[in-house]
Amino acid sequence: MALHMASLRRKRLKNCTMRQPLIRVTAMPTDLNPYGGVFGGWLMAQMALGAGSLASREGQGKAVVVSATDFAFPGAMQVGDELSVYCDIAATGTTSLTITAEAIGRERNGEAETRVAQGTFKFVLLDENDRPRAVAERWAL
Repeated sequence: MALHMASLRRKRLKNCTMRQPLIRVTAMPTDLNPYGGVFGGWLMAQMALGAGSLASREGQGKAVVVSATDFAFPGAMQVGDELSVYCDIAATGTTSLTITAEAIGRERNGEAETRVAQGTFKFVLLDENDRPRAVAERWAL
């Protein structure tokens, strides 16, 4: 397992240096599962926070998550590793934004990065009465 982890960590993700993360956080001991790895639910929560930030910013108001799909966990993190979450708007609906999220782990004492999770969130934009509202024209397809 340790050799497999080391080989995963050596892989550099070339495109990460050009993007700005929506979330950057360090994995702490409270974020571990019973087997000593970072809990997948914690990763999903960080990704949801990043995607929600993008949805609220680009939707210019309240946005609530209505679905989370297509999750994969191709890598692993250890306590002390830094997590960066990158998000992009993949599609729009009448009142919704579909956002892809990618979670990249960077080893604590180095620069090696590994994709540790990816998934898709759908958000519905809400008005001041918590009713669905239209996506701004600039995002409408």
